[in-house]
Amino acid sequence: MLRALKYCVLGLLLSLTACVEPYAPPVISSPARYLVVDGFINLGGVTVIRLTRSQSLAASTVSPFELKAMVSIKDDAGALYPLTERLPGTYSSQPLTLSANRRYQLQISTATGRRYASDLVVAKVAPPIDSVTWTADSKGVQLYVSSHDPTNATRYYRWRGQETWQFNSAFRSEYEYINGTMRPRIENIYTCWATANSTSILLGNTLRLSNDVVAKAPLHLLPRNSYKLRVKYSLLVQQLAQTAEEYTYWEMLQKNTESLGTLFDPLPTQLTGNVHCLDDADEPVLGYVGATSVTEKRLFIDRAQLPLGTLYETGYESCIYQDTIPVRLVNDIFRNPINVPTIALLDARFNPTFYLAASPDCVDCRRRGTNVKPIFWR
Repeated sequence: MLRALKYCVLGLLLSLTACVEPYAPPVISSPARYLVVDGFINLGGVTVIRLTRSQSLAASTVSPFELKAMVSIKDDAGALYPLTERLPGTYSSQPLTLSANRRYQLQISTATGRRYASDLVVAKVAPPIDSVTWTADSKGVQLYVSSHDPTNATRYYRWRGQETWQFNSAFRSEYEYINGTMRPRIENIYTCWATANSTSILLGNTLRLSNDVVAKAPLHLLPRNSYKLRVKYSLLVQQLAQTAEEYTYWEMLQKNTESLGTLFDPLPTQLTGNVHCLDDADEPVLGYVGATSVTEKRLFIDRAQLPLGTLYETGYESCIYQDTIPVRLVNDIFRNPINVPTIALLDARFNPTFYLAASPDCVDCRRRGTNVKPIFWR
């Protein structure tokens, strides 16, 4: 009886797996290249808008930039504020101070003469950030943001994060080979800083609260042994205020990009932004352009503040010294430019008899960041 049941279950599983066939929806091979508009109108600073073109999932290249477009901000009184292409596909304004009592839209004209515009949107003023805090436990270091609006006018929040961390290379290089001579190294290539923007969509709202108060909204969880925490870590949090329509757009985008992969996750939703093609109303355009001021606050975490005994990753776990080099062979080996960038001193006496060479990737921290200390670092 048990054997028969066993074979029935096995047969059922085989029949289920036999029915699974790969499915490639038509959109994967679609040749359409839709305009993608990424950015918002900054009421109190520089507005940065990034224009790219979508591509099929089957394509192997990155989405191309939309080059040489004419981009400007227009308010409901007709005033225009032009943006300049300072990087490929990235358009920036001069520092602006825009009235929160106006409505604004983004206007775009591509190099081919195609015209696009966002809907006129009301301006939102973001309240100050009260605090950026953190807690540490066995799961890692959890970062939080707190804020409030005494006028109860914000309600919809979005946050952006920029991480900066200090780190050291695997080995300290004290000598460098220059013009046929081994000399003491002057420039620091052991201590550097790296910066990365958060890719997560961070949202919060206070609709269910009588007061417009955000209390310790979770932003980011760092693994407890993260290499970012090994020396010193900093997080800059920027706070934006949104309209209900803009918040809904970002919430759908969040679900589409971060909540997929299991049976119980929501199905992908067709995103409808507020940017339209003026020459063809049926042409899809991706993106939502809002108008808000930006407030920000920075947090620092020093290793000394974290639990003792933590073994942090370094990012250089695979680094090893490559070879010992007698002084008499230095010129023969380092005459090849590939070997010139970095070496580490093994014998620390004033007149070393040999050196220990390592890969530049393991010795020169500039390969992963910059050795210029950020002006905000403390």
